[in-house]
Amino acid sequence: MSRVLIIGAGGVGNVVVHKCAQLPSVFSEIMLAGRTESKCIKIAENVRIRTGTNILTARVDADRNSETIDLIRSFKPELVINVALPYQDLPIMDACLETGVNYLDTANYEPPDEAKFEYKWQWAYHDRFKKKGIMALLGSGFDPGVTNVFCAHALKNRFDDIHELDIIDCNAGDHGHAFATNFNPEINLREVTAKGRYWENATWVETEPLAESMTFDFPEGIGPKKCYLMYHEELESLVKHFTGIKRARFWMTFSDNYLNHLEVLQNVGMTRIDPVMYEGMEIIPLKFLKALLPDPASLGPATKGKTCIGCLIKGIRNDKNLQYFIYNICDHQEAYREVGAQAISYTTGVPAMIGAMMILTRKWQGKGVFNMEQFDPDPFLEQLQIHGLPWTEIIWND
Repeated sequence: MSRVLIIGAGGVGNVVVHKCAQLPSVFSEIMLAGRTESKCIKIAENVRIRTGTNILTARVDADRNSETIDLIRSFKPELVINVALPYQDLPIMDACLETGVNYLDTANYEPPDEAKFEYKWQWAYHDRFKKKGIMALLGSGFDPGVTNVFCAHALKNRFDDIHELDIIDCNAGDHGHAFATNFNPEINLREVTAKGRYWENATWVETEPLAESMTFDFPEGIGPKKCYLMYHEELESLVKHFTGIKRARFWMTFSDNYLNHLEVLQNVGMTRIDPVMYEGMEIIPLKFLKALLPDPASLGPATKGKTCIGCLIKGIRNDKNLQYFIYNICDHQEAYREVGAQAISYTTGVPAMIGAMMILTRKWQGKGVFNMEQFDPDPFLEQLQIHGLPWTEIIWND
């Protein structure tokens, strides 16, 4: 039985708190903290109604290292689950180092003034975390997160060597809005408008944003969808830890409606992250746009349809070519009925809870900074089947 501090009261934070509250044998005391405590209190009340568990709440500005340190020292958690903004990863890691507490997040660090994300900043903490005798688990969401574990499972149980990897993310849901993002608009639009990048023959190949596409026939009634090549952080860790991969790519689906709106917003400068002057004040257009768009946490009641996220893998088994697809299907309305959130938040929040469970139950142990694929995938995938994200495998020979 362990205390956990969850920082971030958005859609994912809501799911993490609900899922942790369902397992009091693992998560004995839970505190939810965020910049706006009223959001935390609202989530805590919903958790109490659904599960009967009382959740503590607090206000914390995770950009202010001293506030996070004071909160950790006051609550004394065994683990901090960071589901705040990626900009805040490093300050929260610093606070965990100062207080000697384990750390978990779902997305890697991004500098606020540059649309760029990579693991180098967080990997640089490895020796300090190791010396302190604590553990940081990076990217315990779905992608990154479950997709990393899918690859580790494939290499452990299905392949002798992985040669090609395509991570494919499809949201076939409909929220009824003219334009909305399924997670934090600021982070989502920075990611989508960045240049694509993929790994081929031991080097990174860069593409223009959303310039390359393919059509993939998704299972279980979703059908053919157009997918666009993007860069995603799990590619960086997977090609580092699985050196046999010759090509690794990440694909995501977008509707024509989404892309048309995105093109207009880019053309008029609303996705810029540099400050502009407006009536004597500096504003960042993307932050202003975020204030105008629907809060992703509000999309749950209206969103219908399913998501499908999986890994399409090619490699060798017993000297024979093998193709393999491992994936999850998540229904937006089923997720909303259980925890009051749509499937995008659900598919990130559930793996965050399971990653925390792996640490607290000592199924995954280490001192330093780690990615998901560095641990035994079997106990994680066993819990994934139990706690709302069942997975399916398809195997065929070339």
